[in-house]
Amino acid sequence: MLKQSLALAALAAVMITNAAAARDQIRVVGSSTVFPFATAVAEHFGKTSSFKTPVVESTGSGGGLKLFCAGLGVDYPDITNASRRIKTSEVQRCAKNGVVNIVEVKIGFDGIVLANSRKSGLMSISLKQLFLALAKDVPVDGKLVANPYMTWRDIDVSLPMSKIEVLGPPPTSGTRDAFVELALEGGAKTFPMLAAMRKADKKRFKAVAHTLREDGAFIEAGENDNLIVQKLETNPAAFGIFGFSFLDQNADKLQGSRVNGSMPEFEAIAAGQYPVSRSLYFYVKKAHVGTVPGLRDFVAEFTADKAWGPDGYLADKGLIPLPDAERAKVRAQAAALANLSM
Repeated sequence: MLKQSLALAALAAVMITNAAAARDQIRVVGSSTVFPFATAVAEHFGKTSSFKTPVVESTGSGGGLKLFCAGLGVDYPDITNASRRIKTSEVQRCAKNGVVNIVEVKIGFDGIVLANSRKSGLMSISLKQLFLALAKDVPVDGKLVANPYMTWRDIDVSLPMSKIEVLGPPPTSGTRDAFVELALEGGAKTFPMLAAMRKADKKRFKAVAHTLREDGAFIEAGENDNLIVQKLETNPAAFGIFGFSFLDQNADKLQGSRVNGSMPEFEAIAAGQYPVSRSLYFYVKKAHVGTVPGLRDFVAEFTADKAWGPDGYLADKGLIPLPDAERAKVRAQAAALANLSM
């Protein structure tokens, strides 16, 4: 298997070298959350270097990794952004298609917010209540039943009387993956019966904790977070799930809910106090470096303090920077094009 993958990689490397002239522009796909950060870097890179401005597409983390892992050569992306870490299964899919040398760059942190219009009241909710609002099956009187809660008030008298209506990302989204893992699973673990299930049957527990309801209370709104923002403006009773950066950019229109007593604010996410936060990444095909012009330089631009540092232009767009020591370590690994280690 390894020999076959290496042979494929060698063949593809020859193909991309021969076809390098077919593309002189970096192609980036992936996470809608990382999209505004990657776009800002691409635009700055295009203006300040001798290379063309990279093309950045928002395809979702899962969709981006699928495209990234499909093969080597100018027909495939050079970089994919992800709002979660690459999965072992995705690394294996890459290897099957000859993509065996991957560089991982962790760029910072992001919080996942439950936001609504500033025309409505501020929501204060626990992970337990969030699970009861959005999970397909929930515990009632010691049994798992189809979610019976139609309004937030049905769950707790402290919550709004309005019907549960939450716009969120599709299954291909890293935001969706992180939300169900951090928020829903976090809430599920607060129930003794589900905590016991987790110990006895992890697979069953995960199915319960990670499955969103399908009765209209949760609405898949696609990969375009800006579209969710627009819908919340027109429907003040609804809530939306997306990354902190989009809340930060629309703070005049939207407000983030308090979760487990913590507001989704820059300082709280950076300090690890906000419970629904995650790391952000991008992945580079090492085989494309030296054949697609500017790839190494683009990585250097992204990992420069003027971009991802505490006072960099990405912080202005809502990126929560890595601590100084970790940032220095990641920058050195990126500059050396160190291979991904799981």
